[in-house]
Amino acid sequence: MSSPIVKLIAQRVALGILLLLAVSVLIFVGTQILPGDVAQSILGQSATPQALENLRQSLGLNDPAYIRYFRWLGGVLTGDLGTALSSGQDIGSSIWPRLKNTLFLALCAAVVSVPLAIILGLTAVRYRNGFVDKLISGIALASTSFPEFFIGYVLVFVFAVKLQWFPGISTVYDGMPFSDRLQAVVLPAASLTLVVLAHMMRMTRAAILNVMQSPYIETAELKGLGAFEIIRKHAFPNAIAPVINVVMLNLAYLVVGVVVIEIIFVYPGMGQYLVDHVTKRDVPVVQAVGLIFAAVYISLNIIADIAGILANPRLRHPK
Repeated sequence: MSSPIVKLIAQRVALGILLLLAVSVLIFVGTQILPGDVAQSILGQSATPQALENLRQSLGLNDPAYIRYFRWLGGVLTGDLGTALSSGQDIGSSIWPRLKNTLFLALCAAVVSVPLAIILGLTAVRYRNGFVDKLISGIALASTSFPEFFIGYVLVFVFAVKLQWFPGISTVYDGMPFSDRLQAVVLPAASLTLVVLAHMMRMTRAAILNVMQSPYIETAELKGLGAFEIIRKHAFPNAIAPVINVVMLNLAYLVVGVVVIEIIFVYPGMGQYLVDHVTKRDVPVVQAVGLIFAAVYISLNIIADIAGILANPRLRHPK
């Protein structure tokens, strides 16, 4: 691997770490300026002033903000996400099973949406400006026009209420048979697939069409190669970098954008866990979940940048 590529990758990784550090500051500041009193939320309205002061002292709420931030950040770096104020449970042990559920849901949606988006994008380019291209693009545009909660409720109404093919509430638990788990996540995974599929397909189509304007594509056409062969062998490999970036961005959305879908289907994932503790004003949980979401999103963006760098022939074979 050449030195310029290593340098670019190192820069992307360093930038990602700095960005995550900046996001951690924003998350901490954002949770600190929320209205209300954490101690009051825990003890209730009938708590005495002395009891409130004692709890604030025990939680370190009277310490300066920068001391509380570095204490929290130090705990995160050592794997200690803190303790939930509402339940007294360790946040790390509570989050892990829910994170696995969210990742499983995102993986199911990705397994369907990514290959399907690429195939539809290639098909739209093959029949560009024709009926098939207009049909695929029209359906994709209509799909992106509907909010995810609307898609989720429509799927519940049709497939859970009317047809009764799948459960409307996606209940999963440890030790659940894999086939039952798959059946439970069909509707939320389908909702996420419909949300991200159109965007990935349209961007794949745009990236390949941009490459199709290149001189070497015209040369391939003059050689008598078929349209699909030109797309598969010449256009798509050279459009892989922007396609990878689009796929990774949508994978990041699948992980961090599941909050609404998990609420609709009462799915025991990170989004449901976050909303439950936002209502309780459980600041340590909100901080931990927010930081995990940010880390996943930034990490996938770094992977997308690195994949784009490695897929760029101009960087792999500099003159």
